[in-house]
Amino acid sequence: MSRKYFGTDGVRGRANTGAMAPDVVMKIGMAAGQLHRRGGHRHRVVIGKDTRLSGYMIEQALTAGLLSAGMDVFLFGPAPTPAVAMLTRSMRADLGVMISASHNPYFDNGIKFFGPDGYKLSDEKELEIEALVDNASKITLAGSDHIGRAKRIEDASARYTEFAKRTYVGEAGLDGLRIVIDTANGASYRTAPPVLWELGAEIIEIGTNPNGTNINDKCGSTYPEAMCQKVRETRADIGIALDGDADRVIICDENGNVIDGDQIMALIATSWAKRGQLKGGGLVATIMSNLGLERFMESQSLTLARTKVGDRYVVEHMREHGFNVGGEQSGHIVMSDFATTGDGLLAALQVLAEVVRQGKPVSEVCNMFTPFPQVLKNVKFSGKSKPLENAIVLSSIKDAEVMLGKTGRLVIRPSGTEPLIRVMAEGQDEGLVHKIVDDLCSLISKTAA
Repeated sequence: MSRKYFGTDGVRGRANTGAMAPDVVMKIGMAAGQLHRRGGHRHRVVIGKDTRLSGYMIEQALTAGLLSAGMDVFLFGPAPTPAVAMLTRSMRADLGVMISASHNPYFDNGIKFFGPDGYKLSDEKELEIEALVDNASKITLAGSDHIGRAKRIEDASARYTEFAKRTYVGEAGLDGLRIVIDTANGASYRTAPPVLWELGAEIIEIGTNPNGTNINDKCGSTYPEAMCQKVRETRADIGIALDGDADRVIICDENGNVIDGDQIMALIATSWAKRGQLKGGGLVATIMSNLGLERFMESQSLTLARTKVGDRYVVEHMREHGFNVGGEQSGHIVMSDFATTGDGLLAALQVLAEVVRQGKPVSEVCNMFTPFPQVLKNVKFSGKSKPLENAIVLSSIKDAEVMLGKTGRLVIRPSGTEPLIRVMAEGQDEGLVHKIVDDLCSLISKTAA
């Protein structure tokens, strides 16, 4: 069955249109509420959001739908996605909801669902919600005397802050470290800075003044230049940039050089392996992770399992095969000893603990491997054409794979959250990699027109 509303990370779209229009959002709330009624107890849903202007509207519409389904709703206000996942379990909720479009611009928004175990809903459960949304006559609303109640929870951020601090495993605090923290004017602006400061660091904040429309705007993990510049200006020891809902992290060293999710995963996996904490004999990443990471893991006698793109698929593989570290090059880092989903702050704390433990600059601690030259470009896609089914495009892709040989990789896929086709190639010959990506992007663009 095709998916109409849900993508690779929940429902997402332009605010006030389509799936993000209030009437559709309310139906999504009704459907999700009906499917998560279990037993005769008072059912509860926890809802967090990032700082987008449209969050107020979607929060109210979603709440109305859930209340009508007989669910009590507990509203957190701005809170990171991993905080919502954690508190879903902690508060014994039947359902957790995060209102966010993650790293997208403010005019987009989305809805992510978590089951009572704190994990994202399965594809099958999402399809059940879709089926009910499109067949609203099958939705059974609560009787007049069983409508839910809504309540604001004022200490959600404090609960998560204390939880995050307890995951820091350094032998000493962060005293003496100067840290630039960029929260992308997003959901973690009230949680990440206090955690770092309370652990002893000197912090320099950027991207911590949300106004409803500046989330991810030239800041955060998708625009690390702001963090890197501030690190150089202030001579900080490290920069930490989260995305709009704080489930991603990108860091930079004391010289302002970016360190991506692949390097972070390599550091966490090897440091845990040395202390006997690593499970599964390696880590789980997606098809987008650099070939250099794969070669490095092999050199450490550790494995790298790959999944399709999306942190939910990484988590599914981790759970099925007993891994406790996984993630994406983009900065989703999942550590199942602590969390059920990606948590940018917790991953950063693991890096900081290793920096303190080794007593060396971040540039030395985090330079785990030399990545293969990798180029990723996006081709805007519109209309009803299907360029990835075009015979000429398919033939060109095969030719490119032959040129790259066994020392390179080519990954071409449609985005699950945006109208884009992503073209990625990597290999030892940087010039060849650039040429292949440019030529394929040009061809796909012409075909998609």
